[in-house]
Amino acid sequence: MLNGASVGIKTAVTYGYWFLCIASLGAFLLFPFIVNPYFRQYIFSIGIGWVIAQITLVLFFLVDDVRRGAFWAIGQVASTAGAKFMNTEQGIPRSAFLNWLGVGISSSLFFSLLYGFGNKYKYQLLHKKVAIKNLPAAFKGFKIIHISDIHSGSLKEKEAVQKGIDLIQKQGADLILFTGDLVNDKATEMQDWAPIFGQLSAPKGVFSTLGNHDYGDYVQWDSKEAKVANLEALKAVHASMGWKLLMNENVTIEKGGAKIKLVGIENWGAKARFPKYGQLNKALDGVDPKDVIILLSHDPSHWEAQVIPEFPQVDLMLSGHTHGMQFGLENPYFKWSPVQWVYKQWAGLYQQGEQKLYVNRGFGFLGYPGRVGIMPEITLLELV
Repeated sequence: MLNGASVGIKTAVTYGYWFLCIASLGAFLLFPFIVNPYFRQYIFSIGIGWVIAQITLVLFFLVDDVRRGAFWAIGQVASTAGAKFMNTEQGIPRSAFLNWLGVGISSSLFFSLLYGFGNKYKYQLLHKKVAIKNLPAAFKGFKIIHISDIHSGSLKEKEAVQKGIDLIQKQGADLILFTGDLVNDKATEMQDWAPIFGQLSAPKGVFSTLGNHDYGDYVQWDSKEAKVANLEALKAVHASMGWKLLMNENVTIEKGGAKIKLVGIENWGAKARFPKYGQLNKALDGVDPKDVIILLSHDPSHWEAQVIPEFPQVDLMLSGHTHGMQFGLENPYFKWSPVQWVYKQWAGLYQQGEQKLYVNRGFGFLGYPGRVGIMPEITLLELV
């Protein structure tokens, strides 16, 4: 009976494996013919997820092949008794262990990506207290909602997004800040979403800046004029929602006779593939270095590359961009994502000297229509 059950499980796993292989190949073959962009996201993600799972599985097979090769080589030069000793395997054979371990890990990875499809609208509210030196007494306890990376071209479920908007409004924040990537590529993506995000309001206003995707750099335009017109249309979207878009400029936020400076720049990325539209010197024009300065800059790589070495007067920088790669592990004691191999500061609060950086994990999603471990984020920052 036990042997029959084992054979049955092995047969089911085998058939399931080949079904997924064929389905994955079919997804790639059919991908160019799928018109619906939302459906394309799922098909592409499933196909890529399966390929990644297979690469993971092959790595375990490779380890086993290296092990086998090493034992064979040793057996050629060692005594027969020694070779027999080295090849003696008690309990589960090493090959079977490595193979099943590989199958288990690769399967867990693949099915976790499928599970993540259901997490893309599970907004988490993170409350962080941020200590700022010389913060005016009137601003102690000042509440800021920080969101980033909406990527409206990827959004589909209005009721789910509305719950995120409602969650933001329930916090009663003094100020709402958005740090870029309102769209994936084109201003027209906001046509159905502007009324929803336009509901955001705060006593001290809603301010925003641009991210790398907002410039339309990743699509082909009929002309330079069309690309420029798209950016102007996106600026108009910000205005229509009541958001003040900061384009290398600063504004004063006043409370109880005191003030802080809010500075916003266009996208500035230290990575070679991202453009440097931002002009922080220009944005800080007229700002007293003694003022408390909060900077909106989409790409967190800007912090170590320019802000820290050249602009020590910036007290707090707010960014997004990384999404936490929408994949990783987080708990109170441990935080990991593959994106940390590219971005040193990729999620949460960082500090160097008196300067601080907060990287939001993103409100929306891009590419992979889901989240595994790294949930969409709404940040409530409290100045102390």
